[in-house]
Amino acid sequence: MDDDGTVYVRTAEGERAVGSWQAGDPAAGLAHYARRYDDLATEVSLLEARLRAHTGNPREIKAKAQALAESIPTAAAVGDLDGLAARARAMVGTANSAAAESRAEKAAARAAQVARKEGLAAEAEQIAAESTSWKAAGDRLKAIVEEWKTIRGIDRKTDEALWSRFAAARDAFGRRRGAHFAALDAQRGEARAAKQELIAEAQRLSTSTEWGPTSAAMRSLMDRWKAVPRIGRDGDDDLWKQFRAAQDVFFTARAESDKARNAEQLANQQAKEEILAEAEKLDPSSDLRGAQNLLRKLQERYDAIGHVPRGAIRQLEDRMQAVEQRIRGAVDTSRPRVAPENPMVTSMRQAVTKAEEQLAKAEAAGDARRIEEARANLATRREWLAEAEKSANRR
Repeated sequence: MDDDGTVYVRTAEGERAVGSWQAGDPAAGLAHYARRYDDLATEVSLLEARLRAHTGNPREIKAKAQALAESIPTAAAVGDLDGLAARARAMVGTANSAAAESRAEKAAARAAQVARKEGLAAEAEQIAAESTSWKAAGDRLKAIVEEWKTIRGIDRKTDEALWSRFAAARDAFGRRRGAHFAALDAQRGEARAAKQELIAEAQRLSTSTEWGPTSAAMRSLMDRWKAVPRIGRDGDDDLWKQFRAAQDVFFTARAESDKARNAEQLANQQAKEEILAEAEKLDPSSDLRGAQNLLRKLQERYDAIGHVPRGAIRQLEDRMQAVEQRIRGAVDTSRPRVAPENPMVTSMRQAVTKAEEQLAKAEAAGDARRIEEARANLATRREWLAEAEKSANRR
């Protein structure tokens, strides 16, 4: 600054007046023009930073750098204007390469974003074609949509084409899932109808008193029930309760019947044992005819008694046969040994034995009709035997 307040700056071309300072202290004046230089330097530094970081449009940065390179040499500022102008001109030279780098980076970023969406579209297509994990697959497709929204920087045409692929895959999955559940609903409907039919059959059988055949029918219903597919936990539980309730009605009634029958058979066993005790006390040696008559009456009472427990039948019959053989042995002993037994008596005796065996089989089978016929047959055979024995004795 000279004495009259004119401010100069030295450049490669020499000194150049940049202004006049009349406000007082010369140092303050020089500082004022130095701040103008600092402002220009700051602007250049910002452009350099943007160019290095590729955060701006290289063409715009180049234009601003060109303008600064042209304006700095004549700027009203004090500082290294030549160096600052050289920095601005250097940016003009590198802006083109920076623009190419920026384009390459943007292209790479775009390619990466396109690749991400292509990967998501391919994943959706695989889900649509193969997945049967319906809930997990549906949740994944929803997550893909949210991720898709975060992927930007793709040109509209490419983006729309990729979205069309994804949307088509999602729709295909939805149709396949819908068809699956529709078929499942139909299957469940058929299973429900089948189980309701089994319930109705069980309810019809629940009041039956034909214990053997109905028990077999109930077991068959249970096997058929197990073969029907499930229809869902809640529906299955309700239907099972109805089915089981119908079966319980029958089996409870059968158990009560068995209980009553067992009690009756035990009472019958006791009654037959009492008769056998009487028969076993008979003494044919003192009164053979009286023993025979009394045994016949005891046998009639014995035969008139109903079923006994199956395990006791053989023992009771063996005891009765032992008494019969003892009385028969006494009869044989009382006859003259020189005379052979009358063939008619032998035949009648064999017929009685056979009739006794038939009665025992009928009682073991529990067939009421056969038991009644066997008892009548045995009574008739015994009467014939008695008549044959009388006739033989008279001879």
